[in-house]
Amino acid sequence: MLVECYDEKGAEVYEIIIKQIFQDLVLGASVDDLKAYVNPDDPVFVLAIKMRKTSKAIAFEDVANLTYMKDDDKTMILIDNENYLPNILKELWKRFSRDEIYQPNRYQLEIEGDHTDLASLVVDDPHSNLQRRIYDAIFRILPEGFKIIKDLSTDDIVCVVATDELIKDAWIEKAHEYIDELSEGM
Repeated sequence: MLVECYDEKGAEVYEIIIKQIFQDLVLGASVDDLKAYVNPDDPVFVLAIKMRKTSKAIAFEDVANLTYMKDDDKTMILIDNENYLPNILKELWKRFSRDEIYQPNRYQLEIEGDHTDLASLVVDDPHSNLQRRIYDAIFRILPEGFKIIKDLSTDDIVCVVATDELIKDAWIEKAHEYIDELSEGM
């Protein structure tokens, strides 16, 4: 972790704040590296965080079996991994009303019609979940009043430039430097 600031005490304070927020959100093990640039004279805050690799996205067919029962015109869903049931229900409720989904027990769901096309539907994406948690941390870390934010994130690096003024090209260049350094693993 590097917090770059001309004020040594200010850098120490921000390092403590970042560590505390990461501890509160249990993010320490999910992050490879972090670089921050703070300059109170310019009112700018640049933060770049490299995420660790996550497991692959989980599709419906990975955690449940879908079978179309032609005689009853129903799709039967048998849950293989109950841990994903909340995610499965959340995704189904986006597409169907709650009344359209019949759940006779905790391992079985039924929907009228042929919905075997749901097999490839993503029910859990660890990369997206981690990214969301990192953005949550960033918005807790940013100084109050820094409402002008430019997101420069890449696939595995979340990077933002925040200020309460117009964003300067030099700040964006600084962010790109951090992205390059984190990409190379410096």
